[in-house]
Amino acid sequence: MKVVHSLKTIRKRHRASRIVRRRGRVYVINKRNPRFKARQR
Repeated sequence: MKVVHSLKTIRKRHRASRIVRRRGRVYVINKRNPRFKARQR
């Protein structure tokens, strides 16, 4: 999982990426390609 400032740029890299809010943090999850997982700083 990467920790990044801007999740929007990571989301654009793959079509299946979704932005999700969990426990006050913002995540990018991708069921089809898990290497695109990311969390916001």
